Amino acid sequence: PIYCDNRITLSFPAIRNFLKTNMAKAIEEKFGKPDVIAGVATGAIAIGVLVAQELGIPFVYVRPEPKKHGRMNQIEGYLEKGSNVVVVEDLISTGKSSLLAVEALKAAEVNVKGMLAIFTYGFPIADQNFDTSNVTLVTLSNYQTLIEQAVKNNYISSEELTSIETWRKAPENWKV
Repeated sequence: PIYCDNRITLSFPAIRNFLKTNMAKAIEEKFGKPDVIAGVATGAIAIGVLVAQELGIPFVYVRPEPKKHGRMNQIEGYLEKGSNVVVVEDLISTGKSSLLAVEALKAAEVNVKGMLAIFTYGFPIADQNFDTSNVTLVTLSNYQTLIEQAVKNNYISSEELTSIETWRKAPENWKV
């Protein structure tokens, strides 16, 4: 019942600038200034570029798998071995695709300092996946904050809130 579409934020300069500035600030506060920002394809490419620009550092992006033609890269852009990298993501649900990007970066022999995402649903499976992978995840916002704001601003009804809470407990079992 909820899909947090962060890609739409790119269409609004004020929001885009807010995200860029606050993501760059959060990265420096939590991880220090990295050598490179790596965006997870495709949702975090644009915001990752903006964050890298704000920090004045290089940008690369990571595909889910290597291309099947051309240079057959999984990581696009110049990436030096031993670089300190922070991964940027738009949304975390289970964390699987995000952590596949981390694995590809580690295979490229870089030091992944952690990951910053715009939003997380905060599913326990994601927490478990990040803990197991020993990757620090920082997010600007989360499901709980979204729901609190939706209730506060009368954006959702009490019926919708009940449906959302049911979904949140077992999203894999939820049906429309």
